[in-house]
Amino acid sequence: MCGIIGYTGPLDGKKILLEGLSGLEYRGYDSAGIALCTIDSGIEVFKKVGKVSNLRDYCNQHTAAVSHCGIGHTRWATHGGVTDENAHPHRAGRVTLIHNGIIENYHQLTERYHLEEELVSQTDSEVAARVLDRLYQGDPLAALGELSGMLEGSYGFCVMFDDQPGNIYAMRSVSPLVAACTRSGSLVASDLTALIPYTREYFVVPEGKIVKLTPYKVNIYSLDENFSKYTPEMMSVNWNMDAAMKNGYPHFMLKEIHEQPEAMKNTILPRINKGLPDFSDDGIPDDLFADCSQIHVIACGTAMHTGMVAQAIMEPVLRIPVTVTIASEFRYQDPLVDDKTLVIVISQSGETIDTLAALRLAQEYGARTLSIVNVKGSTIARESDYVLYTHAGPEIAVASTKAYSVQLAALYMIACRMAYIRGKYSREEAVRFLTDLLDAVPAMETMLTQADFIKGIVTHIIQSPDAFFIGRGLDYAFSLEGALKLKEISYIHAEAYAAGELKHGTIALISEKVPVIATATQQHVFSKTISNIREVKARGAYVILLAKEGSIIDSSLADVIIRIPDLDDRFTVFPIAVALQLIAYYASIGKNLDVDQPRNLAKSVTVE
Repeated sequence: MCGIIGYTGPLDGKKILLEGLSGLEYRGYDSAGIALCTIDSGIEVFKKVGKVSNLRDYCNQHTAAVSHCGIGHTRWATHGGVTDENAHPHRAGRVTLIHNGIIENYHQLTERYHLEEELVSQTDSEVAARVLDRLYQGDPLAALGELSGMLEGSYGFCVMFDDQPGNIYAMRSVSPLVAACTRSGSLVASDLTALIPYTREYFVVPEGKIVKLTPYKVNIYSLDENFSKYTPEMMSVNWNMDAAMKNGYPHFMLKEIHEQPEAMKNTILPRINKGLPDFSDDGIPDDLFADCSQIHVIACGTAMHTGMVAQAIMEPVLRIPVTVTIASEFRYQDPLVDDKTLVIVISQSGETIDTLAALRLAQEYGARTLSIVNVKGSTIARESDYVLYTHAGPEIAVASTKAYSVQLAALYMIACRMAYIRGKYSREEAVRFLTDLLDAVPAMETMLTQADFIKGIVTHIIQSPDAFFIGRGLDYAFSLEGALKLKEISYIHAEAYAAGELKHGTIALISEKVPVIATATQQHVFSKTISNIREVKARGAYVILLAKEGSIIDSSLADVIIRIPDLDDRFTVFPIAVALQLIAYYASIGKNLDVDQPRNLAKSVTVE
């Protein structure tokens, strides 16, 4: 989950590394560091606890040396606390190394090489650096190849050797790395955002290979006895740098909330053919949907919540079991998956390690796999049988917003296509479904115009340590995501409950003025939800109610009512998502917190 960048070429290396780390900071911001290769002093390391701005100030005070080669790292702490010593890069003899991932057998390696007295940090990464230094006999490829055979776990490494000035070596297992050779030099990074200022052409660093970057060339070597050269598959970025900038918004999260209508269109419109969803351009055949006897959705966090919405949409129409499993639990429950199972894997980054491991296990069981991801060429996308890209552009804020909407849009289109080819929808019903989905786009735009109104109602929420979200049916599935958003960026304890469950224990937590965000948009359970809202209101709760335009509601039922456009019940999730995201955003602003980089979190979870 850390951010990695390496550069070698004719430009100012320190400037490129620091700017690249600023763009990667959403992957981790506990500490940051760079190592610069200079003519006069060799390799110098600079690292500092805190954000990249701290490192920038430190470097400006302590070095004026010119460097054209270096590596940089912004850390999300796993092994060892947040200290300067535990920050990367790690220097060990002739080796300087940065690492994203977890080396699971670091303790055994420490004992094997008697490193206990040498280690200056508490990290598994330093262990890898010191073992590599022991193995190094002047041939970087041989040493790295030998190291890769020893390691258990995940890693993305960038390495500089003292006697290889101007060269950077990289290799990975699971953890993401992309690289490019440009007129401005050669670059490697954990995310495309660091490469975009210099090129649109890149390749994913292949697993089981070693990449050597020189100022004007990048070579890839296979881990065979001759280290034969390998030619990678080149890819192109389909968005520009502006998409990764704030463009006048105070925070990335607010920008990405506002980008949702356009992102929805980018996901939906290219896949409409004669009024029906069509995945032929994605290479996804209809028999994938026609031949399965059950669906298993695997995801984490926000992506898992989209799966729960999809379950509520799919099961009543398709009449087959749809199971949603948290990816980190999937491998440990002996899942009921077979060759008649369609496994849908959801991950914004396409690198989420728990989800990747679950995907691989599902394939071992013989399941056919379809991934919904945003990042082209990511590991999950490459390893799935089929992939549906959401085309949402970069999402920089840690709290996911537009990824949630476009993943839902993709799942809704899959549900529609499945219902049509399995004979559950007529052509007219499928066309109507897709039309209703498109109507959700202007409904989201309408909710964005209510931002100032929503900003004005969060004052009561930020004064409370707790908040509760309630709803029934689909409204409950929506509420789960609303609670997650509020807790992760405002640090307010928030929980979502099926409204009918309140009386079975949870209502004991409702006291005077406790905020309850209630959603009541599902007509078939509307009256039941209203009764549940009356129960919490009778106990003094401060009720914020989300309901459709035109629904008749007693003025005494809620303290505040947020009206959403009158859509078909199945599609209210889209404007509601905008409203709940704005509630979380303005609650965080009201508490003067870091909206884009909340504490203890990172954007892409690439460690277990």
